[in-house]
Amino acid sequence: MSIEIIMPKLGVDMQQGEIIEWKKKEGDYVKEGDVLLEMMSDKTNMDLEAEASGYLIKIVRNNGELVPVTEVIGYLGEKDEVILTDNASKVSEVSKEENKEEVKEVKVLKDDEFDVIVIGGGPAGYSAAIKGAQLGAKIAIVEKDNAGGTCLNRGCIPTKTYLKNTEIIHGLEQADKRGIVLKDASFKVDMEKAVQFKNQVVKTLTNGVKTLLKSNGVTIFEGFGIVNKDKTVNVNGKIIKADKILLATGSKVSKINIPGIESKLVLTSDDVLDLKEIPTNFAVIGGGVVGVELSQVFSSYGSNVTIIEMSDRIIPSMDKEVSDLLKKSLQARGIKILNSVKLQEIIEENGKLRLKIEGNEDIIADKALLSIGRVSQLEGLENLGLEIEKGRVKVNDYMETNIPGIYAPGDVNGIKMLAHSAFKMGETAIENAIKGNKRKVNLLSNPAAVYTLPEVGIVGLTEEQARAKYDVEIGKFHFIGNGRAVASGETEGFIKVIADKKYHEILGVHIIGPAAAEIINEAAALMEMEITIDEMSSAIYGHPTYSEAFFEACMDVLGESVHIPKKKK
Repeated sequence: MSIEIIMPKLGVDMQQGEIIEWKKKEGDYVKEGDVLLEMMSDKTNMDLEAEASGYLIKIVRNNGELVPVTEVIGYLGEKDEVILTDNASKVSEVSKEENKEEVKEVKVLKDDEFDVIVIGGGPAGYSAAIKGAQLGAKIAIVEKDNAGGTCLNRGCIPTKTYLKNTEIIHGLEQADKRGIVLKDASFKVDMEKAVQFKNQVVKTLTNGVKTLLKSNGVTIFEGFGIVNKDKTVNVNGKIIKADKILLATGSKVSKINIPGIESKLVLTSDDVLDLKEIPTNFAVIGGGVVGVELSQVFSSYGSNVTIIEMSDRIIPSMDKEVSDLLKKSLQARGIKILNSVKLQEIIEENGKLRLKIEGNEDIIADKALLSIGRVSQLEGLENLGLEIEKGRVKVNDYMETNIPGIYAPGDVNGIKMLAHSAFKMGETAIENAIKGNKRKVNLLSNPAAVYTLPEVGIVGLTEEQARAKYDVEIGKFHFIGNGRAVASGETEGFIKVIADKKYHEILGVHIIGPAAAEIINEAAALMEMEITIDEMSSAIYGHPTYSEAFFEACMDVLGESVHIPKKKK
């Protein structure tokens, strides 16, 4: 009896595959596992192997044909077996006619016409543009600054370059007790060289993004884009147009309206990265992620740093237990932290700043950093009539705005102002723009990190949030019990795992300690796959590694960690 060979469905979104080349011909004997043909799906070439042994008695679809998934492309059977392929042939002819129709309907685009125009070359924009090109669309990207957006130019990358300096300085401070004797224990930071190195890192990565765009055939327009309702874009006087538009304009530094905030001695997170001198006294307005990271940078460089935060704790979105420990750690490193305070006024006098704090002594500083968050960048979008909610572009589950055919992924929609969230939103938006609204973005297992010493990693619900919704169990493992951490002298911190008591589903993971920003990705992947704590118990972790602490915290949820002293009842 004959066996059908079908075009396999190799992914959720796969609709059809192209036969590149049959490796066997009719009449050939085929063993199970032999390669029958080479095919292409979603721009990826792969081999299709025989699922059984037999003779290739009929090839229904030929080289170069696009075949819908699950459709018969050939038959295996006995040597002299005859296959009636009238229906298959009819299907083939219909498909050929459909393909002819599709070819007829292909729109020939002029030089100034595109399938999709992407506004903004940051993480959401450049990833969307590349993905769109991979899907076969004609893509243009408009960028007024360097490629890479805030992340590469003024955010993630330059700050992490400086934080690596902090890590090196911390290593020098620990050298003596580890038996590494430095001839001259003192050091100084040359800010000219530090800024130069940071700029080189940024240039390397931004040039890399441009190379990626060009290699994928994306047309780059350098300049400020003004977007119109008819889906035309004015770039420095040149008009380009498209069927679909992606608004990936990102975000900009948020400001507060208090007297003296416009002083040139008050820097934004954009300005401070090019500072060529180390302030003796440095005030940081805002104890969020950026404020805390840059506080530690300048503290390690030698500044006396004071953080001013209105909330009752630094980085209020973090799990409280993690936030409390991070605060203690920063204070132990000499950073002064004021919580639950209000900045009333900034006075510039004698080349310095006087920051007046309600109910507290004034703070005198050489420079101040304003780091109270970011707001959506809406310039150039005024002509569209977009629905704006709390200063952000409102989008649906498919990243589409209130205007059909116009999408807004990334920081501009304010859902999650993180580069990796923007990557996912951008790729999803461009697929929906090209293929129709089919994909949604799931950000529930979206990780976040704070690159301080110690590092922080976050995914899912905090303990407070979880207890408000579920009956939970908590597992915790301190790095003081981790062999790699002890050997490295990085024992500060812990990993906390929050799980649903009934099903042992992982609801949240919170890490403060070494390699937290790396380990949290593993936790996020497990949560995305809905792996339970019970399923985790069969895993084997390499030793000695920092990530063993995550496994032990999971086992503590079950009360089965063998590396935690028995708890007293």
